Amino acid sequence: MEFLKSVRKRSFLSEVAYVLLNIILAVTLLILVIVVNVPWPALGLVLLSKWRIFAVRSRYWTANIRANLIDVIVGVSVVTFLYSAGEDRAAQIGLTALYIAWLLFLKPRSKRKYVASQAAVGLLFGIAAIVQISPDLPSSVVVLLSWLVGYAAARHLLSVEHETHINFLSLLWGFVVAEIMWLTYHWTIGYSIGSTLKLSQATIVVLALSFLAERIYMSYRRHEKVMSSDVLMPALLALSVIGVVLFVFGGAATI
Repeated sequence: MEFLKSVRKRSFLSEVAYVLLNIILAVTLLILVIVVNVPWPALGLVLLSKWRIFAVRSRYWTANIRANLIDVIVGVSVVTFLYSAGEDRAAQIGLTALYIAWLLFLKPRSKRKYVASQAAVGLLFGIAAIVQISPDLPSSVVVLLSWLVGYAAARHLLSVEHETHINFLSLLWGFVVAEIMWLTYHWTIGYSIGSTLKLSQATIVVLALSFLAERIYMSYRRHEKVMSSDVLMPALLALSVIGVVLFVFGGAATI
């Protein structure tokens, strides 16, 4: 009985330490960006927080990097947004709260619906962050980073499906995302979030098409063919969203 009580106590203390360390990480990123006023120390801290990737034999490093790509993308994206927000403290605090929610509530989950949500958040944050800084980057870098985000999101989702063609499908979807970003690089429309941050049309289009692709994949996975009953409503929803952002709100602002 004493042993069980000791185990429970250690488990509780571990949970408390986990929560506190993640909150401290998110708040420290905010403080670093505000105080130093450059993103590099905060970006370094995000990468340093993933030290466990390399705390194993080197043959496991590649697998660990792939498994942690989405988490790294979200962390780097949050730092990008914190820095881009400038003096907008409300936006920075809101982003910090979202990052804490990611670290404590969404990231640790392993059920399929949560993994799909993790992939969607990584895709949303990653593409939005790339667009946010794209005016300062050459098109080749934008395309390469977009491919990486698309690849990571697809692989993260497919990993729970035990997909035998995971590498090919992930590379393919990364190429689709990169192609969209290349097409929109020179004419990017964005919608203001706060005083400095913008959500681009390209981000919304990529997210809508990714949702549709996921529904098509799951229909084929279940039935070994694409069932119209499975994809009709998702297709209408995705095309409606894309149509609205392109033709109804097409002239909001140029990034």
